[in-house]
Amino acid sequence: MENMKKNSNIKCSVAQCKYNMVSEDYCCLDCISVGTHEQNPTVPECTDCNSFVKRTGCGC
Repeated sequence: MENMKKNSNIKCSVAQCKYNMVSEDYCCLDCISVGTHEQNPTVPECTDCNSFVKRTGCGC
């Protein structure tokens, strides 16, 4: 992920994701996909960032 550029519209604190800026709590993607693993989501914990990709070499 060379030339990563902060997207100031997408905050992210998941350092284990390869799209996280690490030095700042932001994503470098232009847009993300948000989904759910529940049939009837009722709380934030029911939602997922479907754009997540595990950072390689991350011992997090």
